[in-house]
Amino acid sequence: MKNRIRAAAMFVLAASIAAPAFAQSAGAATYKAKCAMCHGPDGTAATPVGKMMKVPSFKEPAVKAASEASLIAVTKNGKGKMPAYNGKLTDAQIRDVVSYIRTLEK
Repeated sequence: MKNRIRAAAMFVLAASIAAPAFAQSAGAATYKAKCAMCHGPDGTAATPVGKMMKVPSFKEPAVKAASEASLIAVTKNGKGKMPAYNGKLTDAQIRDVVSYIRTLEK
């Protein structure tokens, strides 16, 4: 009986740790595949393409102040030289990427 309780407790602990990691990794994987070439792996846009196209860093106050809805709209519809990802990414993927971008702003 004690082994079952211990096993159940370990399962709950593992699930609570893995759930946030999985959600972040989905956004991180999409970001790495679709965004990092311009925005850089750390969101500072310090890549050759980012510098050439004058891509703003996610650490800039204007980007940090942007609402989630605004970042979703920019990702879906594009802005300036940034292509639109509507139809290329699902709404869930776009939300995951925006959530991941928020972690890069810090």
